[in-house]
Amino acid sequence: MDSVHRFLLEDLDIRGALVQLGPSWKAATSRRNYAAPVRELLGELAAVTALIGSNLKAPGRLSFQLQGHGPVSMLVMDCNEQLQLRGMAKSELTADAEACVASAAALLGDGQLVLTLQPKTAQTPYQSVVPLAGKTLAAIFEHYLEQSEQQPTRLWLAATADTACGLFLQKLPNADARDADGWNRIEQLAATVQAGELALPPETLLTRLFHQENLRLYAPRAALWHCPRDEEKVRNMLLSLGREEVEAMLADAEMIAIEDEICGHEYRFGPEIVDELFPPDGRLLH
Repeated sequence: MDSVHRFLLEDLDIRGALVQLGPSWKAATSRRNYAAPVRELLGELAAVTALIGSNLKAPGRLSFQLQGHGPVSMLVMDCNEQLQLRGMAKSELTADAEACVASAAALLGDGQLVLTLQPKTAQTPYQSVVPLAGKTLAAIFEHYLEQSEQQPTRLWLAATADTACGLFLQKLPNADARDADGWNRIEQLAATVQAGELALPPETLLTRLFHQENLRLYAPRAALWHCPRDEEKVRNMLLSLGREEVEAMLADAEMIAIEDEICGHEYRFGPEIVDELFPPDGRLLH
């Protein structure tokens, strides 16, 4: 678990990947009281972000944001080249909402998918914005990937309270020359996968699906949920506001409370933060 397994169907020129998040996914939701439908959508987004993020060649950060006008107004997930994931969801659904019966399209409503790629070596990020097209999160990303990479792509995603998994297939340019029926055959075989099977050991699942094909399975890449507290960053933000602004915030409320929505951490500061950030110049003794 907590890894991305890339593979290649060598005789067919079809590539794929299997992502399986377990302990890291449970850590992601341990302090969040999401309704089951929201948790499932966010888990599917975590899986597909890890899949696409595993292709990052240079240090940087890949971010996906889905914004809509449905009960789930926003999903955010990002990762860096080390596959360190973080993300969150905003929704009007309460934690006691029943298990998801509506489609992702119904939960998100009309909206857009925003991809942001910020290489460490570039000051300006690359951003792509496309409409949400598809009834499921898998269909939304299939549409996006086919538009951006110009290659047929299929995704199968599933998430529970314990796991977030995904299977990815992409037809490469020489696939038809290798086997005119190869892509159709592999697509149909993969479509038989059940949601619960996506958490099986990779060798077991891929052999079960493609047992008649020559498949090369590469060494896995570890993925993890990485959302540590960063009080220094918050203090620096307050410092940038200046003493007067911080004092005004404390005048309105006895405590400054700042929530990190992405990671779910809360930072609280009392009146003592003023002198800690802005030490007095000294006292006049005579």
